[in-house]
Amino acid sequence: MSKTRRKFDDEFKKRAVRMSYTSERSVSEVAKSLDISKNMLYRWREQYTPVGDKTQMAEQQDELSKLRSRVAELEEENYILKKATAFFAKNQK
Repeated sequence: MSKTRRKFDDEFKKRAVRMSYTSERSVSEVAKSLDISKNMLYRWREQYTPVGDKTQMAEQQDELSKLRSRVAELEEENYILKKATAFFAKNQK
């Protein structure tokens, strides 16, 4: 197995999931034909419906991830503003 991590675009994932649902072959056989692990294909099946749309859970996870990164960004900005306020207040005395 390669040590470099491969990245797959959303379209490839959607097609793989559709293929795993519509094919008469097993999930393992479909995964092997696509040169991916069956566990990866099962994870993608949790993220996408048989027609290729994102599941509600996947959409919520995406939104949660975006919100967490936004919170981290705002916390950093808040920290910087507190430091700047303290610096300028100290210099005015």
